[in-house]
Amino acid sequence: MNAISGIPSRRELTVRGVIIGIVITIVFTAANVFFGLKAGLTFSTSIPAAVISMAILKAMRDATIQENNIVQTVASAAGTLSSIIFVLPGLVIVGYWTGFPFWISAGICATGGILGVMYTIPLRRALVTDSDLPYPEGVACAEVLKVGAAEVPATDGKAAVETSGSGLKAVLWGSIVSAVFYVIVQTKVFAASVTDYFRVGGDKGGATGFDFGLSFALFAIGHLVGLWVGVAMLVGAAIGWAWAVPYFTHLHGMAGDAFTVAQAGWSHYVRFIGAGAIGVAAIWTLAKLVKPLVSGLAGAFRASRARKAGTLDTLPRTEHDMPIGMVGLISLICLIPIAYLLWHFAVNNGLGATTATLVVGGVVFVVLLSFVVSAVTGYMAGLIGSSNSPLSGIGILVVVIAALLLLWGVKPFLPPGADKALVGFALFITSIVFAVASIANNNLQDLKTGQLVDATPSMQQWALVIGVLVGAMVIPPVMDLLQHTYGFLGAPGANPATALPAPQAGLIAALAKGVITGDVPWDMIGLGAGIGVAIIILDELLGISKRKGAPRLPPLAVGLGIYLPTSTTLMVVVGALVGAWFDRRAERKPGTEATKQLGVLLASGLIVGESLLAVIFAAIVGLSGIQSPIALVGKGFETPSIIIGGIVFAVTIAWLYRWIIKMARPAA
Repeated sequence: MNAISGIPSRRELTVRGVIIGIVITIVFTAANVFFGLKAGLTFSTSIPAAVISMAILKAMRDATIQENNIVQTVASAAGTLSSIIFVLPGLVIVGYWTGFPFWISAGICATGGILGVMYTIPLRRALVTDSDLPYPEGVACAEVLKVGAAEVPATDGKAAVETSGSGLKAVLWGSIVSAVFYVIVQTKVFAASVTDYFRVGGDKGGATGFDFGLSFALFAIGHLVGLWVGVAMLVGAAIGWAWAVPYFTHLHGMAGDAFTVAQAGWSHYVRFIGAGAIGVAAIWTLAKLVKPLVSGLAGAFRASRARKAGTLDTLPRTEHDMPIGMVGLISLICLIPIAYLLWHFAVNNGLGATTATLVVGGVVFVVLLSFVVSAVTGYMAGLIGSSNSPLSGIGILVVVIAALLLLWGVKPFLPPGADKALVGFALFITSIVFAVASIANNNLQDLKTGQLVDATPSMQQWALVIGVLVGAMVIPPVMDLLQHTYGFLGAPGANPATALPAPQAGLIAALAKGVITGDVPWDMIGLGAGIGVAIIILDELLGISKRKGAPRLPPLAVGLGIYLPTSTTLMVVVGALVGAWFDRRAERKPGTEATKQLGVLLASGLIVGESLLAVIFAAIVGLSGIQSPIALVGKGFETPSIIIGGIVFAVTIAWLYRWIIKMARPAA
């Protein structure tokens, strides 16, 4: 019995649950960092974490659904705090950092993340308890936890799938298959991609090409994002590489081989067209949420004020948040290291003359903007899910506001030559606010799951703080390793052939630099913005039809398709098409939901396996200094490796989906 509340105690925030959650967090964080930088997308880890934790805790005594919920709450930090990669690498891309200083980077992640947890606590009743927001991912995770605990009857095979361990099998075998394939690719026996670049219109014409990556993880991302996101990315790729790259390389008469010319055209022109499209699409998505955000918050606060007053022992367990005094104290404590981080950056980077202004103004900026973005991202998560929230739009708006304030309020008091430092400061402070936004985007989703499984909010809030701290320790070294092994596209000295695209970070860095220095190609961004407006109009026209499964063209996905290299987009498109085929086939068979759920878990495993091996391999490359340390064949084997690798890839995909369908049948 809990002496304070009078409510019976039960296993919830346990040492073993925290340890399991930390281990899963480390694994999924590394995976999300790598593929967020590669594909511009991260994947939700709550459901895979819940499945894995259920399998582990079932072998132990006295496990509860609430303890499983704590595990997925800790692990969900992997899919949220990892979003810092959408901003922080910008400091490397603009040439300000050459790596990621551990304590500085970890401090940004930890202080921003914890502040995100604190800010969402007073919003919980408004946006979760007293709100009609659907919280699709939170509800889905709660259902997985319920069927895994056998608290829900076996409808459509879902409970049988979870209790039989099929979900864990799907995650594990997906991880093993993608990891093994990745290792063989590194031996060069299987090709990493099918690539061809060529001139269009003769030697003096333009150039274009394609790079079709044979990646199980990219394929799996396509499965998870769905058909119409995949189609939208294909449209964007066609705009970028079938029209813009050959057109601008022909227009400007670039010299060199086809690969060099095409990459230069993409880097100097098309990348900014994609940036304009992404910017407009992100702002449009946020604008569409303003009205429901305002009305939803107003209604929620009215409901909260109308709630009958009660003491703690009369309130249900699901109403026990952290004490508000502790929330305020922790928030104030977080502002101390934030002020230090801003001071450290200013005095060590040529901004000492305005240090007081930058520190005081920066802290106020973080406090105010963080609360606003917490409310916005929390509402977005409730409306469309945390994985689908346009966090990049938040980053774009915050960095533009920060850059404008620095341009008007600080730059006039600095000597010439301080522009680079101001760009760095804009990205630095945006990273802190973005860490707050990413955690707020996820925290309310987790609290919705907890509400549905009778969890204690305060326990979840402490669990998320633990997840944030673990993620803050993992993210900087992984980013630093990837930076020194591959580099980021657009960064000084980065090799375009091997560099990670880091699309959002590149875009946000370009905007910060453009606002402060004025040297961004606004004509290309304007052209992209026009394309974005056209796509928005087309998508809205398609959205007139309310028919389920009707075609859409998500503008953000089109912008990403323009911005990303084809080595990333094309396999995502294939995964989306095959995943849609798989889901439609599942609908024609018994156990539809069970089959679809296993497909999602298989895709999660494919991402995790390849991502972890990629991080491990990056460490090997970094230590050895050899780009292909386990290569077994040379360049003369390129054509056979493409044929063999392509056939094995296709056959393996077919076998995995066939296996998933068979495994789901007994559950039906």
